[in-house]
Amino acid sequence: MVGIESIYHSVEMRSPLLQNLFSESERRPLTVSELTAQVREALEVRFPSVWVEGEISNFKDHTSGHWYFTIKDEGAQLRATCFRNTNVYIRFRPYDGLKVRARGHLTVYEPRGEYELCVESLDPVGIGALRIAFEQLRDRLAAEGLFDQSLKRPLPLLPRRVGVVTSPSGAAIHDILHVITRRTRTVSILFVPVRVQGEGAGQEIARAIALLNEYHRQALRDGRFDDCVDAIIVGRGGGSIEDLWAFNEEEVARAIRASTIPIISAVGHETDFTIADFAADLRAPTPSAAAEMVAACEDGLAARIADLTRSLGQAARLRTLRARARLQEAAMSPGFDEARARLRSALERTAELRARLEAAIKNRLRSERQRAAETCFRITPKGLSSRLLHDRIRLTEIRAALEARIEMRIEDEKSRLSRAVTSLEALSPLAVLRRGYALVQKEDGALVRSTDDVREGERIDLRLANGKLRCRIEAIEST
Repeated sequence: MVGIESIYHSVEMRSPLLQNLFSESERRPLTVSELTAQVREALEVRFPSVWVEGEISNFKDHTSGHWYFTIKDEGAQLRATCFRNTNVYIRFRPYDGLKVRARGHLTVYEPRGEYELCVESLDPVGIGALRIAFEQLRDRLAAEGLFDQSLKRPLPLLPRRVGVVTSPSGAAIHDILHVITRRTRTVSILFVPVRVQGEGAGQEIARAIALLNEYHRQALRDGRFDDCVDAIIVGRGGGSIEDLWAFNEEEVARAIRASTIPIISAVGHETDFTIADFAADLRAPTPSAAAEMVAACEDGLAARIADLTRSLGQAARLRTLRARARLQEAAMSPGFDEARARLRSALERTAELRARLEAAIKNRLRSERQRAAETCFRITPKGLSSRLLHDRIRLTEIRAALEARIEMRIEDEKSRLSRAVTSLEALSPLAVLRRGYALVQKEDGALVRSTDDVREGERIDLRLANGKLRCRIEAIEST
């Protein structure tokens, strides 16, 4: 017995599993929910923060805003979830096949009993997140047609007021002012200061573009055409892709495309490209180049005008010298005397025609005066009274003749009516009846034209000129 107890205690000390078999608390079974909760707690305690690298597959952007996907390698796969309040800070959109490095904590999704990685940050492997976000947004907006060349608008020939959207403390505004001041005298600047990098910079740039457009529309409504904005320069100096990212935001691109004013994008250096460059009407490699675009027309036009002025002066002097030489030659030639004789003859002919014209005008004036005198006599009170008496007599004669014709027409119509009445009386059935004849009708009103139409004992009506007789047929005799 002593030997058995020693063996039991030695086994009990070496095997906790066998020890737990004799524990009442350990023999109680766990529910699936309890076991899953304990596993979840153990995982979250053991892996509160872990980095995982692999390839994305089965990516799904749920309507709730959450991302669900799988991270896999050659031997295993891991479900992952990135909630909406986290993925709004991830600048690119994941896609199947992208190799990423994810940081998060492990947990268990209890309804399915599956463990998963709750992603807190996500970076692509081998390519920057900002570069992927840039390419994705560029391709999506290009597919919408936001960058179509048909939407691009040219700059006005001579812009007078230019809006500038940039930082008040950067070098871009100083470069723009320096170039415009040096190359033009008529362009004025309407400056809207904004932040050009950092959180919220894109929203400020979009609001500044909208503000300039509203200012332009209000000036048009008020008739202040000198205050209208002809072009807008949006830009900043060079920097890293992070520094320039405000000009890669979708809100800025849509604000540029919605602008009714042509926009020049001048972001960074010549090798830097942003989404704003694709959406703008014109792209300038630098802010200074954008200012030169605005002032180029006036500068070139002024130089062209100066060249044309010099050429015009030289041509005018040369033409004057040639005309003077031709005049001197003409004055010394025999043809000049002939021209003078022809001119003298033309002057004499003109004087003769002038005298004839004056005589004709005097005769015509005399005739018109005589006609006017006769007309004045006709419209004097005496002349008017005579004309009125004559017209009144004429009116009386016309009225008498008209009344005679009306009386004659009435008598003719009465005669025609009398003859028509006589003819109608002669053709009337009543006239025939007054001569002793009668109409024989059955009870239903049908006329009796033959003895075959009636039978003995049948009632008939005799229609006379002054009434009707009800009769019965006693006998029928045929002839």
